[in-house]
Amino acid sequence: MVDDSRTRRFEQIVMPHVDAAFNLAAWLVRNPADAEDVMQDAMLRAYRFFPSCREDTARAWVLRIVRNACYDWLAAKRGHVVVGFADVDPLDTDGARFTADVFSGPAEDPESILLRENRRDLLNAMVAALPEEFREVLVLREMEELSYKEIADIVGIPQGTVMSRLSRARAMLMRDWKARDDHS
Repeated sequence: MVDDSRTRRFEQIVMPHVDAAFNLAAWLVRNPADAEDVMQDAMLRAYRFFPSCREDTARAWVLRIVRNACYDWLAAKRGHVVVGFADVDPLDTDGARFTADVFSGPAEDPESILLRENRRDLLNAMVAALPEEFREVLVLREMEELSYKEIADIVGIPQGTVMSRLSRARAMLMRDWKARDDHS
């Protein structure tokens, strides 16, 4: 028998964070279709363990479940063919604040629009190429705008490690961006 009050509370407390959760899943598993599968599993887990969720930490709680579901899925898929990221653009979801903030501006003519889209695609590829431990903290901080403490809780590492990984991720992106500019 389904507990209607539990379901209503779950919908009120957890469901507002589904877009952020999907964004994280898409970046970690690198394929939107697989991210949908992972999300189904993660939402079932979240509902099952919902009594342990505190309303004030619901976002971090659900993102940690999604992160764990992603890594479980990835571990199960090791040895299988990995889908390339070239055809996947998880930043084209509604939560795509990162590229919008970096590349927004008045772009009236088609050439400017094309240039901005090319830079966005390049940045997406660079983020996708980051090692998982750096990519996840960057996505959680820059795209989901979580605090260092929230990221530490989700990832299960100290805040100092979050800051270090975030700094290294940004440095890797800057290095790759500069190398690209040097070769242009």
